[in-house]
Amino acid sequence: MSNNEKICSLLKGLPDQALTQIAQYFAVLAEPTRLRILNALRASEKNVGELAIICSCSQANVSRHLSNLANHGIIARESRKTSVYYKIADPSIYALCDLVCHNVASQLTEQVAALSGKSN
Repeated sequence: MSNNEKICSLLKGLPDQALTQIAQYFAVLAEPTRLRILNALRASEKNVGELAIICSCSQANVSRHLSNLANHGIIARESRKTSVYYKIADPSIYALCDLVCHNVASQLTEQVAALSGKSN
């Protein structure tokens, strides 16, 4: 049985509520600022101010995105004195992101090659 067949078989057995939760998880990742935040947290934990600078966003905007990521268990918060630091709670998120990034990069490479071939 191929991986695609295993995934299709797994999805068929899931109740609608589980499928809804899976869709919501992917929806959380469907926002560029949240992806920037996840990428910034790869190296080390950071506070809102640091993430705001890295993401070129206001602290309020970053806080909203962090809350969304935390609500889905992707990141964790840790209070220290007057600051809150954020870190990845589910490191498997990077395997998913890397897989998608690799696939997108491959598609873009194929598109460039196709366009290059047409112009010659």
